Amino acid sequence: MLHTSFIELSKDALNNNIRFIRRQLPPEVRYSMVVKANAYGHGIEDLLPAIEECGVTHFSVFSTAEAMRVHEAKHEQCEVMIMGWIDDDYLEWAITRDVSFFVFTPERLTAALQEARRLDHPARVHLELETGMHRTGFCEDQLDGVIQQIAENKTYIKLEGLCTHYAGAEDYTSYDRVGEQISTFNRLCSRFEASGITPRYKHSACSAALFNFPETAGDLVRVGISSYGYWPNIETKMRYTMKHDIETNPLDRILTWKSKILSVNNVAENEYVSYGKSYLTNRPSKIATVPVGYGYGFSRTLSNNGHVLVGGKRVPVIGKVNMNMIVLDVTDVDLAAVGDEVVLVGRQGDLEISISSFSDMNNSMNYELLTRLPNHIPRQVV
Repeated sequence: MLHTSFIELSKDALNNNIRFIRRQLPPEVRYSMVVKANAYGHGIEDLLPAIEECGVTHFSVFSTAEAMRVHEAKHEQCEVMIMGWIDDDYLEWAITRDVSFFVFTPERLTAALQEARRLDHPARVHLELETGMHRTGFCEDQLDGVIQQIAENKTYIKLEGLCTHYAGAEDYTSYDRVGEQISTFNRLCSRFEASGITPRYKHSACSAALFNFPETAGDLVRVGISSYGYWPNIETKMRYTMKHDIETNPLDRILTWKSKILSVNNVAENEYVSYGKSYLTNRPSKIATVPVGYGYGFSRTLSNNGHVLVGGKRVPVIGKVNMNMIVLDVTDVDLAAVGDEVVLVGRQGDLEISISSFSDMNNSMNYELLTRLPNHIPRQVV
């Protein structure tokens, strides 16, 4: 094994998740898979061919750099949408390749129009509307000017979408706030329609909105975390499974992160393990080292707190997580030896270590921990 760990990506799990999410949608709604942040840590170039084989032909990213990676990896018929950062210097790249992009300021709309005229090629834009998140988007008092500019320049501005983003659709405490956003979005969209401007798509639903506010599906959904087998939060999972009276999780996690035991040693009782004095053995112990640490995405906050799977058993991480290594207590694992498989995330036998279990341990989120997985860890579709 050249690298100290590797990631497996399950095509079966991916296909299951996409089929399950499609069943939540009317057939005419387009599925856009969000592959920002290196496909939520799964690897854009590694996973994209498998996503296409599952029938997805629309991809959402945050930045131009991500869009370039997707554009190189995708098939010709697939579309790319930039939801965030695109510098004026790269408008030509996006426009000439029919990559659509969010516009949420008058300056960006003007810049896109000017570049489209220069290139004599329409810019495919999604107008993001501010509905209550107060992050990015056109405010209502800006819409008269936006509508006029769109109406007067239909040759060069192709209105690909009207869109917004909800402020906490996964959180029941935000129920009223999201409800107000939905009403505002519908009202603002009607202003365009009243002016004879019809977008190709009206879209606002992410994973959480799709499950908790299914009426927001619109013409296109931007599904991120659930495509990879994770619920936006435990509350969303509970609400869905209780509503539909199901006991098993309909989502399958795509990612499994594995390594191998580097060494095994016996340590006497009352000995400190690893840096400092954070862990003291309370019995004669067998310890194993694994060549993965915080430099490889295994958080230091999991020191004396995390668990991994070895020999079909859940074993604790003991002592401080090092930059390049973790130490395990494998005293209760029969015949644990150098070269044995270590599952850092995923299943081994009947047991599972999930990203969400990491988040429970260190007060983080599925999203954060997945996207911390370094790009240099090799990924392979299985």
